[in-house]
Amino acid sequence: MEFFKRFSEKQRLVLRWWDMPCYRAYDAIICDGAVRSGKTFSMSLSFVLWAMAHFNAGNFALCGKTITSLRRNVITPLLRTLDSLGFPTKEFVSKNRFTVTCGACTNHFYLFGGKDESSAALIQGITLSGLLLDEVALMPRSFVEQAVARCSVDGSKLWFNCNPEGPHHWFKKEWIDKAAAKNALYVHFALEDNPALSRRIIRRYHNLYSGAFYERYVLGKWTATSGLVYPMFRYEAHTFSPAEHKYSRYAVSCDYGTVNPASFGLWGESGGVWYRIAEYYYNSRTEGAQRTDEEHYAALEALCGNRRISAVVCDPSASSFLECIRRHGKFPARAAENDVLSGIRRVADALNCGRIKISRVCTDAIREFSLYRWDEKSGTDAPVKENDHAMDDIRYFVSAFLREKTDNFFALSLDRTGKTP
Repeated sequence: MEFFKRFSEKQRLVLRWWDMPCYRAYDAIICDGAVRSGKTFSMSLSFVLWAMAHFNAGNFALCGKTITSLRRNVITPLLRTLDSLGFPTKEFVSKNRFTVTCGACTNHFYLFGGKDESSAALIQGITLSGLLLDEVALMPRSFVEQAVARCSVDGSKLWFNCNPEGPHHWFKKEWIDKAAAKNALYVHFALEDNPALSRRIIRRYHNLYSGAFYERYVLGKWTATSGLVYPMFRYEAHTFSPAEHKYSRYAVSCDYGTVNPASFGLWGESGGVWYRIAEYYYNSRTEGAQRTDEEHYAALEALCGNRRISAVVCDPSASSFLECIRRHGKFPARAAENDVLSGIRRVADALNCGRIKISRVCTDAIREFSLYRWDEKSGTDAPVKENDHAMDDIRYFVSAFLREKTDNFFALSLDRTGKTP
């Protein structure tokens, strides 16, 4: 029992709901709310404890947006804790599977990634006794519905957790708003429900976000995006006058366009901050002529000068321009990650933390920061496809060079005593 005293009241509810007379008749549990509120760890541990208490030789699935993120955020801390609690585990990394044993009972847990519509085919065919979907709001509906359909064993249960998205998101409409009809227990988490977060860290989260990200990730609300994408951007705080800095390394980010504008940013790192030193922005519509790959490449060389560039991160759809850069052999080039919402969140984090600064000579980037808005008419979380070319290249840069800094800031409530409940 000492182990469970380390959890908050809501975490303890999640850990034991399946064995509590007032809740165990539910077919599913849904946990949503603020980031780092303690829902993921308590839910994953509870899922395995429930499976071991009710099944032997059963098949279970744990799903994340990608197997890499699932393994990092869920599986690694989970297996470590299970071993400390006296549940021997064995991981088969190449097969995306692990087993858990308790006495004569052994169950099998399979890992799946649900990143796009094609992922639904990956989980077809398996029969499951239970299913956990981590960050379910980031998965396509087709994958979730296919995974739920796999749970046909008598006594099987469904486990969902997520951070909020827009109020019209399909998961909110179909599961959270219909929790009673789905016979699902709904538990909403706040930052204060994670006892591992100090008051200082909670205050940091309140200061870290703004706008829709603040309402979703800190207050845990399913709120609509509106207005500026980066309302935290301030000219005085986020720009700098051209001056000589001693940069330790350089990089370039590119959003390529022929009909649409092309935007390249030259970045230099100094003292843990990345500075957008200069930019190339070419709009064929206003200039009256389109440029070829070779002409854009010549502009890239002029932008870089004699600096040693660690990488050129480029729009992944610009395959011909990427090939042009590689053919010249002067700069290492790679395709950028293009997850728009995750990239926007990382840029917002970087601005709030002071990790990026924009030179005042980069007038097009500064102009776009003041114009880049959410598309309120679309009904989905998407920016308006205007004034977004420097915004895209900045997003590519931050996702490539600051991802580790912005994605790994978290706290979990983990027990290190090895005491069993």
